[in-house]
Amino acid sequence: MAGIISRRRFLKASGAAAAGVYAARGREGWASKDTGVIVANPALSTFDYGNVQLLDGPMKGQFDYHHALFLNLNDDRMLKVFRQKAGLPAPGDDMGGWYDLTGFSLDRNDFHGFIPGHSFGQYVSALARAYGVTKSEPTRAKVNRLVKGYAETLDSKASFFAGYRLPAYTYDKLSCGLIDAHEFAQDPIAMDVHEKLTRAILAYLPEKALSRAEQRARTHKDVSYTWEETYTLPENLFLAYQRSGKPFYRTLGKRYLEDDRYFNPLSEGYNVLPFEHAYSHVNAFSSAMQAYITLGSEKHLRAAKNGFQMVETTQSFATGGWGPDETFGEPDRGQLGNSLTLTHASFETPCGAYGHFKITRYLLRVTKDAHYGDSMERVLYNTILGAKNIQPDGTSFYYSDYALTGKKVYYWDKWPCCSGTLPQVAADYHISIYLKSPDGVYVNLFVPSSLKWTTNGAACTLTQKTDYPFKSDVEIQIGASKPVEYTMNVRIPGWVSPGATVSVNGKQVQGAAQPGTFMAIRRQWKDGDRVQLELPMPLRLKPVDVQHSNWVALMHGPLVLFAITDSQPTFDRAELLRARPIQSPTGDWVASSVDGSAVVMRPFMSIEDEKYSTYVSLVS
Repeated sequence: MAGIISRRRFLKASGAAAAGVYAARGREGWASKDTGVIVANPALSTFDYGNVQLLDGPMKGQFDYHHALFLNLNDDRMLKVFRQKAGLPAPGDDMGGWYDLTGFSLDRNDFHGFIPGHSFGQYVSALARAYGVTKSEPTRAKVNRLVKGYAETLDSKASFFAGYRLPAYTYDKLSCGLIDAHEFAQDPIAMDVHEKLTRAILAYLPEKALSRAEQRARTHKDVSYTWEETYTLPENLFLAYQRSGKPFYRTLGKRYLEDDRYFNPLSEGYNVLPFEHAYSHVNAFSSAMQAYITLGSEKHLRAAKNGFQMVETTQSFATGGWGPDETFGEPDRGQLGNSLTLTHASFETPCGAYGHFKITRYLLRVTKDAHYGDSMERVLYNTILGAKNIQPDGTSFYYSDYALTGKKVYYWDKWPCCSGTLPQVAADYHISIYLKSPDGVYVNLFVPSSLKWTTNGAACTLTQKTDYPFKSDVEIQIGASKPVEYTMNVRIPGWVSPGATVSVNGKQVQGAAQPGTFMAIRRQWKDGDRVQLELPMPLRLKPVDVQHSNWVALMHGPLVLFAITDSQPTFDRAELLRARPIQSPTGDWVASSVDGSAVVMRPFMSIEDEKYSTYVSLVS
């Protein structure tokens, strides 16, 4: 990756000059023409959600399940807290958990009623994106009913938020849902509701983005009121500007950029991540990217690139997950290894994956650096595809557990934050597999899927057939209504061992398939052409950190192989690297431990209720 980052430096204050403004256009994942003036045009853009169809596999299964779940979730239940606060008839059962109006108590550690209605906007967003994929009329109709129902509860003062614990947190999700309802489900009133809400919510927000330290320094009712996330607001405010063309939103987006304590130091290479809340500060990188796209601010692009590099190099497990106990630690202190004995809350999985997918997609679009596709892939297979499905009563998967002996369990409260991001990230698979450039298409993820688009007057398709990442070969079938010239750029993962090949119609493409790059194939494509990839997958070991170098994860290609065991096993290094695959539907391997036991090693997405060890111990 580009950029040299200092190992660890702290700033008390930092200033930076404002970036210049230029005329161009671009956005993240939007289908219709921009109406706001956009300053930087990313090199790559997303296809529409409906251009891509997932074929049978775990990604399609996860998307279909959660689309159906939220489509069938009772409207009255979803709207109940908003109607109760508005004094309107509020039929339907309580949602439960975090979503309800009352019950929260720090003294009792009871989070029932923690943030009433907090994920409503995310559920609307996920449904709107699902409509973009499926064009399901019942889905569009539900989005429209929910927007109308919410609008009926919204007064000119947004009284719902009077005394509310985290107004910016919930507003940001409502903002996203209303923008997506307008964009993807063509809701006729969503942006009017959005403006009414935005103008009213300002009465409940601080004058600028506040860090959590700044919130703690101000008068507050209890510590839960200092968990606010105003620093995540600019991404959706800039998107609202792009959707509406109203400078009001651009002005607000600039106001809530956390430059003083976050983006300014990050842009200069200072690592200010330690001790911050992990997910929300990664999510804030997407606000920096929208500041670059909307304002042309190179400073914010540097901040996002540097900050993400710091997350990868100082905060990340072998799985790609980060933030044990939802917190970033100090580099070079062994904090990741220490966490294996201290917590089972290793990675806030649906929320973290959603934020990770967003920032890697932004950075990939701007830089065309295949490294970001590698990073997205690692999180896909080792975290989010292993998440347990949300249950109809709101029981949700929250944390991945990387402790010395871990287990997949559901979160103890219903409808937590991860119930909002899981359906969103599953919908976003459709805009992460392929990207488009002015001269062709980028194949970013190797997934059973099909892409349809038009270029140079030809109706084109790409269809991937693959058992990747369990097998190393990928076939891409080309469809074209007439012969057409374009460039297909295929990601060659950075972990690939020597010998990777790319062939067209059985003939190897000349030139090295260089790991960590996109290999460009430009030709006139005809209906029935085939591209074959062979991506050799080495076994390798990755220590949890330098201070715990004998605790290692066994990796095969992009996959971490988890030891299925009731206690952390110990291996000889050479013997562990002689692990061998076995015939099984779960993609299992087997390795011999130092006591002679045959230990099954299994990908995270295939683990159900078994105990496992992410990291095993080496004797030498």
